[in-house]
Amino acid sequence: MRIIAGEFRGRILLPPEGQDTRPITDRAKQSLFDILAPIIPDSEVYDCFAGTGSLGLECLSRGAESVTFFESDRSAIQRLRRNIDALGVTGRCRLVASDLFRFFATAPPAAVNPIFLDPPYRFLRDRPDDLRTLALNFAQHHLAPEGLVIFRHSTADTLDLPPFRTIDQRTYGSMAIDLLQRA
Repeated sequence: MRIIAGEFRGRILLPPEGQDTRPITDRAKQSLFDILAPIIPDSEVYDCFAGTGSLGLECLSRGAESVTFFESDRSAIQRLRRNIDALGVTGRCRLVASDLFRFFATAPPAAVNPIFLDPPYRFLRDRPDDLRTLALNFAQHHLAPEGLVIFRHSTADTLDLPPFRTIDQRTYGSMAIDLLQRA
């Protein structure tokens, strides 16, 4: 895993341990960030289910103002902290190391763009209602007016997330990336 463009281009990131965290391929990341390029500079970003932080750290490398990382897996949190420290971006990061569903149930409003929603694939089968509630919370309280939610999931699973509509979808092998905007 590495940063593919911007200030930290070529820097290697610690990869995830085990099978729970699925790193995004360089090809998929490059394609996604080609689309997101106009909105990343000076943005405030949420990286939900951050894993080791590849997406949020890519945003910082490309000029994002700040990233809030949400991760509850202890092993991933340790690696994420090490990746943040290695890039020297601690002052531009916030790490919420707890259950993000509980966090967003009481979090104060914000105007964030973009929001990366990259849950473990099993969540689409095991916790679809929690993901729908989370998406509704994003739309009502956290997403900037013209903001995007980038939803990564398995092509084998789909999940409607009202009140969003898909404005673009990219498929890379068994992975899909949906760009969602308020309907």
